[in-house]
Amino acid sequence: MYRAHPPTILALGESLLPQFFEALQTHNLAISFDPFIIPSMWESEGEARGGGREHGIGCLDPDRHDGVESDGFECRNESRYASSDIPSDLLVKVRGASFHLHKYPLLSRSGRMNRIICESSRDSELIEVELNDIPGGPESFELAAKFCYGFAVDLTASNISGLRSAAEYLEMTEDLEEGNLIFKTEAFLSYVVLSSWRDSIVVLKSCESLSPWAENIQIVRRCSESIAWKACANPRGIRWAYTGRPTRTCSPKWNSGDSKDSSPGKNQPVPPDWWFEDVSILRIDHFVRVVTAIKVKGMRFDLIGAAIMHYASKWLPGLAKEGARGSDDAWNQGGLHLTVAGSANKEDLSSSQIREQRMVIESLISIIPPQKDSVSCCFLLRMLRLANILKVAPALGTELEKRVGMQLEQATLQDLLIPSYNRGETSYDVDLVHRLLEHFLVQEQTEASSPGREPYPEKCGYDANSRPSVPIAKLRVAKLLDSYLTEVSRDRNLSLTKFQVLAEALPDSARTCDDGLYRAVDSYLKAHPTLTEHERKRLCRVMDCQKLSIDACTHAAQNERLPLRVVVQVLFSEQLKISNAIANASLKEAGESHLQPMMCTRRQLLEGTPQSFQEGWATAKKDINTLKFEMESMKAKYLELQSDMDNLQRQFEKMASTKSSKQSLSAWSAGWKKLSKLTKITSAVAHDKGAQIPETGVAETTRKGPRRWRNSIS
Repeated sequence: MYRAHPPTILALGESLLPQFFEALQTHNLAISFDPFIIPSMWESEGEARGGGREHGIGCLDPDRHDGVESDGFECRNESRYASSDIPSDLLVKVRGASFHLHKYPLLSRSGRMNRIICESSRDSELIEVELNDIPGGPESFELAAKFCYGFAVDLTASNISGLRSAAEYLEMTEDLEEGNLIFKTEAFLSYVVLSSWRDSIVVLKSCESLSPWAENIQIVRRCSESIAWKACANPRGIRWAYTGRPTRTCSPKWNSGDSKDSSPGKNQPVPPDWWFEDVSILRIDHFVRVVTAIKVKGMRFDLIGAAIMHYASKWLPGLAKEGARGSDDAWNQGGLHLTVAGSANKEDLSSSQIREQRMVIESLISIIPPQKDSVSCCFLLRMLRLANILKVAPALGTELEKRVGMQLEQATLQDLLIPSYNRGETSYDVDLVHRLLEHFLVQEQTEASSPGREPYPEKCGYDANSRPSVPIAKLRVAKLLDSYLTEVSRDRNLSLTKFQVLAEALPDSARTCDDGLYRAVDSYLKAHPTLTEHERKRLCRVMDCQKLSIDACTHAAQNERLPLRVVVQVLFSEQLKISNAIANASLKEAGESHLQPMMCTRRQLLEGTPQSFQEGWATAKKDINTLKFEMESMKAKYLELQSDMDNLQRQFEKMASTKSSKQSLSAWSAGWKKLSKLTKITSAVAHDKGAQIPETGVAETTRKGPRRWRNSIS
């Protein structure tokens, strides 16, 4: 006999009622409506609270098996005895529980028990069987044994999955007997459980301890599909009870409070996130199955992202901001009961807890919708912080970093200060922030290359005009980066190279004012007083003095930590700004904005300059005059040395010329002496020969003599 509450049968709908009654009549199952049995989940909220909320909605009462008469099972400690006049001849042990049964009722309806009993010794009066691997444990086997004996079996959403898996394990098919346990549990699943929202959730929750049987017989898939269809239904058409979101929450904020049961009313509209709380009790693998099915059905990506954040807030309480939680019971209900604070260490968790949380984080990362802004940047950064602690898969960590880079302009400084968990390095993970900036710039470049593309479709209900434009996004990221640099610059382990690389990660156009960058530079100089002059100049190159405000320039002019060259640049740029400002103000007062800026005298400029700036300018001017005096002194010394060098050069040249002239005169005198000596010898020889030569010969000799002399001279 099948007994059920009337609203349970009526809730099946006109399309399912004929099939349900036909299935009951085919297998000789009577049906009666008894208002006093276990209340159905389809009762109203007041009735469910008054009579107790249990998920029992049916009772199987098959025909009693002939041959063994029994009124039920008697429990004695961990043993169950079938109440019968016939002594027990079968002992079944299931995980510490003993069942004293009879052979025939079980072998007639169970194929597995039939084989085990036949393979056992026939001479033995008592057969012992161990079924420690039966799904559902002793509870499910007891229900299956009662069914074999013909006792009434109450089918509920809590025990149907275990009983269906046990029937599959015991091979209670139609081949042994028509209307066996597999068929009847399948009918209950298909026509009762899957048509109910609450029962589908409860059955899927009960499948957590039935792997892989519940997966192989498609209970998980069918329940996930049923939940997905109902979650995607129009909220206006919902007529079933649901747990609902906490009253103090507003989707999808990071708050939590006490949940309460809700039921749709005529004057109370059903919110779009009505299904979040019920789905969040599922284990992570089943939650992934449900969300995947919901995606296929076409659910809005922002609702899917909000459901993921709500699930993470229950199973990973450490992701929630301090002070945003509800009661501890509300946070621990249905979760891992693990709290990982931002400063928690990996050593504080056991290996099993680390594996569970790592699995949860990796699964949530894999199902986040690819659309931008499906989840908040705050949520992504907190997930990234916890992922670094638990050492998730590198591919998933990179994917999470890309998601953060897509919406980095929404981040806050507190969420961006992710600690570095590598000992001996900086306090904060500066390299991670640099990677986030790179992903942000890649995303901005991609959006700039396709300006006609609409990143947010209208069907998703997202206002594309509410998103900041690309320049505003860069300005926000630049401001966030300057604040981050100011915070991390106090770390003495932060190298100058890392600071400079991070400061120069954004283009110059991203900053309209470098005051934040100046504060970061000044903070770094305070924390690192041992920097050399060259390193200070290198550090100051990251900022543009022309982008500093008047207050920043006033502070920089009196900052003794800055190099003198930077101070001069600041004062020069500020003088130009002040002169232009005074000129523009004068033109505005005169009503001559179309004229060129009026030139002011030096005294007028000084009179319009603040006193603090004048003092800074006077100090800088004194330093400049000192440098000029030193340069003039060096120049005078140089000219004096140059004059001495010229004198020495002239003296050297004079001495060299005198020595060369003396050497040339001595050579000429020696040559003339040799020539005169040769002339004397030649004349003597010619005189001796002249007495012996005739007159003609004398004449010829006289003519030839001069020619030879000329030749000798030449």
